Amino acid sequence: MKAVIDRIEDGIAVLLMGEKGEIRVNFPVSLLPEECKESDVLSIVIERDPQATDKAKERTSSLMEKLKKKSEGKTGIIQGP
Repeated sequence: MKAVIDRIEDGIAVLLMGEKGEIRVNFPVSLLPEECKESDVLSIVIERDPQATDKAKERTSSLMEKLKKKSEGKTGIIQGP
């Protein structure tokens, strides 16, 4: 995928993407390669990371189990006098 740096303002680069530049994306200049400037063409690659996805799912599942066990320890029943 290609993007063109339309302009840079206050540490944000406005990238124009799509076949006709119809998609605008605000992107931190700090994440761009050094020496990038207005009108530069960038090559952008976005890839799915299956291993990182699996690890994130495991962490989420583990946290959900901990929360479930914690809430099971509380009955939620209010006892009257």
